[in-house]
Amino acid sequence: MNTHALIQRHSAGERLNHWLVALAFVLAALSGLGFFHPAFFWLTGLFGGGTWARILHPFFGAVLALSFFVWAGREWKDNRIVAADWQWARRMGDVLRNRTDNLPPLGKYNLGQKLLTRTMLVAILLLLASGILIWQPWFAPEFAIAQRRIAVVVHAGAAFVALIGFIVHVYAAYWTRGSIQAMTRGTVTRAWARHHSADWYKKIAE
Repeated sequence: MNTHALIQRHSAGERLNHWLVALAFVLAALSGLGFFHPAFFWLTGLFGGGTWARILHPFFGAVLALSFFVWAGREWKDNRIVAADWQWARRMGDVLRNRTDNLPPLGKYNLGQKLLTRTMLVAILLLLASGILIWQPWFAPEFAIAQRRIAVVVHAGAAFVALIGFIVHVYAAYWTRGSIQAMTRGTVTRAWARHHSADWYKKIAE
């Protein structure tokens, strides 16, 4: 069997959904950071100044939330945590040394990816809920000042967690050779699939 032969890991629709999430996240993060601290205010210039950044930021956030929820819904069945995931985690030393002899066969995603999906889901839900409370001038006037103050703190905390999660995701994709191709071209080699997602590969091979 040709181990360099390519197989499809993500469809065109899945890749489009993923990159929409990524684009919306970057735009929301850059516009939001501009108001997080004066040192970052220069970032608002990317959107035409402070006024436009303030107007556009919640819309970027809404697109991010919607597109991420669609992605999570489409991929949820492959993100269910099973016994093999915990066995894989207990052998993290072998994972880091790239030794697969004693590792259990995994599905489409490993435990780290599944936990990151859950973390981002909670963070984005909090960002959406708190963002609505402070969205001027549409929704904020309907809430008490105390509620809005709490929402600001929650929004900042959830944004920090989401940003760390995004950085971890990008680093892991770069560190795991072949992962970026899976999301740009939609394909991986058979050898990659057998190495990283043996159980998933077995099912599609059948």
